[in-house]
Amino acid sequence: MAHLLSTHCTMKLSTNAKVYANLPNHHPKALFTSLPVHTYKHPSKSLVFHKRKDPKHHVFDATAVPMSKEAETQIVSGSHQSSSGPSKPKKVMIIGGDGYCGWATALHLSNKNYEVCIVDSLVRRLFDHQLGLDSLTPIASIHDRIRRWKSLTGKTIQLYIGDICDFEFLSEAFKSFEPDSVVHFGEQRSAPYSMIDRSRAVFTQHNNVIGTLNVLFAIKEYQEECHLVKLGTMGEYGTPNIDIEEGYITITHNGRTDTLPYPKQASSFYHLSKVHDSHNIAFTCKAWGVRATDLNQGVVYGVRTDEMEMHEELCNRFDYDGVFGTALNRFCVQAAVGHPLTVYGKGGQTRGYLDIRDTVQCVELAIANPAKHGEFRVFNQFTEQFSVNDLSRLVTKAGKKLGLEVQTISVPNPRVEAEEHYYNAKHTKLVELGLQPHLLSDSLLDSLLNFAITYKDRVDKAQIMPSVSWKKIGAKPRTVTV
Repeated sequence: MAHLLSTHCTMKLSTNAKVYANLPNHHPKALFTSLPVHTYKHPSKSLVFHKRKDPKHHVFDATAVPMSKEAETQIVSGSHQSSSGPSKPKKVMIIGGDGYCGWATALHLSNKNYEVCIVDSLVRRLFDHQLGLDSLTPIASIHDRIRRWKSLTGKTIQLYIGDICDFEFLSEAFKSFEPDSVVHFGEQRSAPYSMIDRSRAVFTQHNNVIGTLNVLFAIKEYQEECHLVKLGTMGEYGTPNIDIEEGYITITHNGRTDTLPYPKQASSFYHLSKVHDSHNIAFTCKAWGVRATDLNQGVVYGVRTDEMEMHEELCNRFDYDGVFGTALNRFCVQAAVGHPLTVYGKGGQTRGYLDIRDTVQCVELAIANPAKHGEFRVFNQFTEQFSVNDLSRLVTKAGKKLGLEVQTISVPNPRVEAEEHYYNAKHTKLVELGLQPHLLSDSLLDSLLNFAITYKDRVDKAQIMPSVSWKKIGAKPRTVTV
């Protein structure tokens, strides 16, 4: 099948095939009209596109034309041996590949010689425009990112721009790329965003649940051997007063014993969408034989990976605001600009944390060791546990070494959650597969703080304090900056 490239093409009119760059109704047209046209590439043919108007999509009609024979694929770490000849790279589709975890994963897997494509609607960038937010780091467009990666490494990351809630678009992407694995990051990932108002709660549930359902149907219809690696969240479990197991728990009740899915206690409309995803994936594994790995990820910190160090245009986004920023990243920015660290409530909220370098390592391990047909695996993806108070103490200590006067304040907790609780979550399965964690060290904290100091002139202090309340969410849309 044809494969999408990040090179421009001369447009020709034909009617043989269609690929869609979807325009969801809530997207401003200006976000897409400047997108370059892309070509497709096949071992023996190329496709040339003509763009035509459609009320909901950018539509590209394609026809096959001969092209020169390509060099044989080298045997590499991301390759598998075919029965008909030399090994070829394994194909990995990364949904949400323009986002924080997705972009880091795309670069890492491409660098490991997987054939990578990104599927993304670019809606995360739209959220920033809507809410008046911005990344601490200046981030290049997805097209410039991909072009820079190509120029530095010679490796192509293919790009499909569209909304996976549009099954026609997703189907064409699946049929075109034929992935061996799908890494699904393509969801609205913020609990506070889902609690802004009714419309964003509905968007979160629709985008996340329907998008994942579409991925499951695409695997069933077009790529039954494909392994789904889905990003879940440790937030599905809540904070029970017993140990958290990895996905399943064996219980004895009234003299009978069974192994059952671990109970879910989601704490936002976002977390609930992840619970619904897990149930839908587990059902399709049982009913259709889908092979899936659910990575229940903890809170991610950091910004750089080895690949991103290669050029500033490959830099990842770094969110510090009260909607998308994660605890440790936020604290480092607050310390850098002289703002007191904002601890919600009593600060005893404890969660699992991991370096973004471990996120990409975990995804690679899951791909290299796929689930069996009909198997729904659950891995708890984090490396250490910290309370919010633990993090504030660590950042305060590291800041003092750099000459920063770091203070901490307790602010009213905008969330509905236990502020002091038992928390002990198991996380052994990825270590057994070979995970080598990057633990939170003094040197890493120094690096994060220095990174925040470098870009402190880009900080909008008005975005630091939390402004989204779990109890005050209403049906009326909030149309101003939160």
